Amino acid sequence: MTLTSKQRAYLRSLAVNAETILTLGKAGMSPEVIKQADGALLKRELIKGRVLPESSPLSAREAAEELARETGGTVVQVIGSRFVLYRRHPKEPKILLPKAKTEKAD
Repeated sequence: MTLTSKQRAYLRSLAVNAETILTLGKAGMSPEVIKQADGALLKRELIKGRVLPESSPLSAREAAEELARETGGTVVQVIGSRFVLYRRHPKEPKILLPKAKTEKAD
């Protein structure tokens, strides 16, 4: 899913006060972490994660991109050791994104 800059900004604003629920340490990316992220995205749609820079073999960017690929999510933001992922709920979306601009017909 491709987000517009307006949608990305909206999701970033929602993530500011969100709790960090996912932490990657020295074990790096494991099936358990992917399963946890997948379940959290299904329940919440927007999740915040953190990479422990002193022990994780992955950077926050690498972890976010891999989790997004594995879960079908989208990387919203990566700042320092933290990242935010989004995936729209397939049946009952909780987060309403601002509409993307459509091209005007002549």
